[in-house]
Amino acid sequence: MSITPEHIAAVDAAITSRRSVRAFLDTPVPRETIEGILRVASRAPSGTNTQPWRVHVLTGAAKALLSARVRAAYDDPEQRAQHSEEYAYYPTEWVSPYIDRRRKIGWDLYGLLGIGKADKARMHEQHGRNYEFFGAPVGMIFTIERVMQQGSWLDYGMFLQNIMVAARARGLDTCPQAAFTQFHRVIAEVLGLEGDEMVVCGMSLGHADADAVENQLVTEREPVQGFVRYYE
Repeated sequence: MSITPEHIAAVDAAITSRRSVRAFLDTPVPRETIEGILRVASRAPSGTNTQPWRVHVLTGAAKALLSARVRAAYDDPEQRAQHSEEYAYYPTEWVSPYIDRRRKIGWDLYGLLGIGKADKARMHEQHGRNYEFFGAPVGMIFTIERVMQQGSWLDYGMFLQNIMVAARARGLDTCPQAAFTQFHRVIAEVLGLEGDEMVVCGMSLGHADADAVENQLVTEREPVQGFVRYYE
């Protein structure tokens, strides 16, 4: 296949326009579109072609049931205390510049929503919207077999990125969500997951609500010279 400037521009646009959307329209996404996205994403590389991903796609009543069950556990302090992540997504001890970036995006989002630093109730509610897939018509839960090791998790990240870029190419938006990992036992029960399956993350998929103030959030990126060293 000969690559033209138009191909380059289209791929670059899909990558650079990807963002984490936190408010969606309820416009349905056809199953054939979802399958097309996942078919493209499955071309992600994986060590010795292991393809470690498993995808659970939820719409309609199935999505509503999962959201209701997870949200109930999240909203009840006693229940919430009984749930914890099965793997460490974030460091146990934060250092700069990572903690600074984390704090900035949090307060930038809350600033747009008018949530003050002492408003714990609204913070709780905003975080809880994760479990409703931010109103998206499609929710996905990603799992991996526990036998797979760190390299397969790296492969999984490339697969997830492919999904988000392929969605953008079709005019759709996404939000990858580590928030679901805390409630992996609830998810396993609702979805009937096999004992060897570990929840990697969730993801919302749909059409962004352009009028939602939270979707005005624009995150910053370090310039290339800030994270690259050249050797000649």
